Amino acid sequence: MDKFIVSARKYRPQNFSTVIGQSHITTTLKNAIRNNQLAHAFLFCGPRGVGKTTCARILAKTINCEHQTADGEACNTCSSCVSFDAGTSMNIHELDAASNNSVDDIRSLVEQVRFAPQAGKFKVYIVDEVHMLSSSAFNAFLKTLEEPPPYAIFILATTEKHKIIPTILSRCQIFDFKRITNNDTIEHLQEICEKEKIRADKAALHVIAQKSEGCMRDALSILDKIVSFTNGELNYANTLEHLNILDEDYYFRLIGHMQHQQLSDALLLYDEINQKGFEGDTLLEGFAEFIRNLMVSKDAKAVSLLEVADDFRQKYLEVAQSIPTGWMIAALNVLNDSAINYKQARNKRLHVELSLIKLSYLGQALELVSQEGVLSKKKLTDTAKPVAFRQIPLIRIKAAESNTPSKTSGAKLLIEKAESVSSQRTTEQIAPVLKDGLPAEKRPAVSEPVKSSASISSLEKIRRQVSDLQKKEGTVATPLTEDELYVAWGSYIEKLVQRKNHSAVTNFRMAVLKVKDPQSIEIITDNNIQQKFIEQERASLVDHLQTHFGNKQLTYTVLVIEKEPSGEPVEKPLSAREQYLKLIEEYPLVKELKDRLRLELDY
Repeated sequence: MDKFIVSARKYRPQNFSTVIGQSHITTTLKNAIRNNQLAHAFLFCGPRGVGKTTCARILAKTINCEHQTADGEACNTCSSCVSFDAGTSMNIHELDAASNNSVDDIRSLVEQVRFAPQAGKFKVYIVDEVHMLSSSAFNAFLKTLEEPPPYAIFILATTEKHKIIPTILSRCQIFDFKRITNNDTIEHLQEICEKEKIRADKAALHVIAQKSEGCMRDALSILDKIVSFTNGELNYANTLEHLNILDEDYYFRLIGHMQHQQLSDALLLYDEINQKGFEGDTLLEGFAEFIRNLMVSKDAKAVSLLEVADDFRQKYLEVAQSIPTGWMIAALNVLNDSAINYKQARNKRLHVELSLIKLSYLGQALELVSQEGVLSKKKLTDTAKPVAFRQIPLIRIKAAESNTPSKTSGAKLLIEKAESVSSQRTTEQIAPVLKDGLPAEKRPAVSEPVKSSASISSLEKIRRQVSDLQKKEGTVATPLTEDELYVAWGSYIEKLVQRKNHSAVTNFRMAVLKVKDPQSIEIITDNNIQQKFIEQERASLVDHLQTHFGNKQLTYTVLVIEKEPSGEPVEKPLSAREQYLKLIEEYPLVKELKDRLRLELDY
C-alpha cells in the first residue's frame, strides 16, 4: 500500500509555469533569471497558501539549474534539479523564523553564509515567517542582508509585512502575492480531479473555492477531506453538508416569504435551519451576502462581481428584478446591525427572529424616494395622518349655591374627567350629563338620539361618583381666616406631638401664617431648616388643612424671610488664642515666663 500524500504536497508546482494565479510574479522572476538581473534579497509577502514558499523553492532550483530553458525555467533533469527535488541539495537552506527567532539562530545563519557552494552557482537561504524574528535578531541580520557574498541570495517570506522593520524592507526586492481567484481555483481543482479520477460537480468545486477564500492550500485540503467523506464523488449536496454551509435555496425561499409578508413561514423556515445545526450569525451573515449578490444582479454591468455558481446565476438575475432596491438597502442595514449585536444578545434565537420580523414588514415601514437625483429613505409613518375628530367645547358645571363654592370642587373634577373621557364622542352623547349648568333631572325633556350601552354605562358610573362625592362633602365649608388658620395649625402641631416629632414641633411653632386668598396660604419661616421641616410634612399637612376648612383646592407656599440682626451686642465665646492674648495683656509676666521656659502653646 502506497503512502498517502496530501494534494497540497503532491501537486505542489515544480516550475514557474505551474504556479496558479501569480503570473505577475513568475514572469518577473523568469525575466530576471534570463537577463541575469537577480537581486541579492527578496521579500515575498501575501496571504497564506498562495505560493510564497513554493516560488522561493522554484527560484532556488532554477538559478542553480545546469540547463535552463530559453524562457528561464528549470530543466528538472540535471543533477542539481534531481537533488533538489529529492531534498538532498546542499545549496538551499530553509529556516523557520517562527521557532528560530533568536539572535543566536541568526548568527548561526550568518556563519554559514561565509562558505561558498560546493556545487552550483548560488546558495539560497529561505527564511519563512520572517516577521516572527525579534528586534535583536533583525538588527543582527541587517549587515549581512545589505552586503552578502556574491553567491548568497536571501528569500524572506511573510504573511504580515507591516511587522517587518523598515531597514529590512529597504534592503529587499518586495513581491506582493495576491489571493487566488475562484475561477483559477476551480480550474486547478478540476485538473486534479481528472488526474485522480474523481467525479466532481462544478457547483461543488465553486463552493470549495468560496470556502477557501483565495487560499489554494486550503482548497486542496478541503478537497481531500470531502473525497474521503464521499468515497470519491463530489456533488453540491454532500459538499454543503460537509462544509456546514447553508444552501442558497434557503435564502431564495426566505426572501420570497418576506416579500409576501408571510412571517409565520419565515419563522418556520428559520426553525428548520436552526434544527440543522446552523447558528444564528451564520444565517445573518449568509443572508446579507445573498442580498448583496441580488443588488449586484440589478445592473448588467456589475454581473461580473457576482461570485456564485453558474447554476444559480440566472435565478439571481430573475429574482433581483422583482425586489425594490430600497428594500434591499434597508434590509442590509437591519442585517448589519443584527450581526454586530448578535454576540451581546442573551436570547440569540429571539434576536434573529426579531430581525426576520423587521424584514418581513420592512415594506410597510419605509420607501425609497428620489430627491434631485439622490436616493433617500423615507418613513411611510411620516405621511400618515391622524383620524379627524370633531372639536367638542368643554362644559363647566356651575355652583348651585354661592355659599358652598368649595364643596362642588370635587364634583367639578369628576365632570372634567367625564369631559376628557368622552371628548371623542358626539355632543349628543354628552348632553344627558349637563346642559346649561342644570342637573339632568331638572331640565326639560327633549328627544335624545339612541346611545350605545357602553357610553351609557360609563356616564352612569361618573354620575354615581359625583353623587357619592357630593353626599360625602355635604358639610358647610369653614371660612379661611387667620384665626381659624392658627386653630388648624395648632391641631396639626398636636398631631406632631403625639408622633413625638419634637424637631418638627419646634419649627412649626416658629412659623408665621398669612391668608393670601381664599384658596392659598403663605407660611413664612426664618431659615431654610424650618422650610425643610414644613415641606417634609406637605402631603399630610395639605390633607389636614383641606379637611379642616372643607376646601379641596386649598394649597400653601413656604417663604423664607431671614430676620435682620438687631443692634444689641451678642456675647461671643473667646477662642484659646484670644484668651491667651487677653491674659498676657493683663498679666505681662505670664508671657515672660513662657519665653524663659521656651514653652510652645497649642492654640
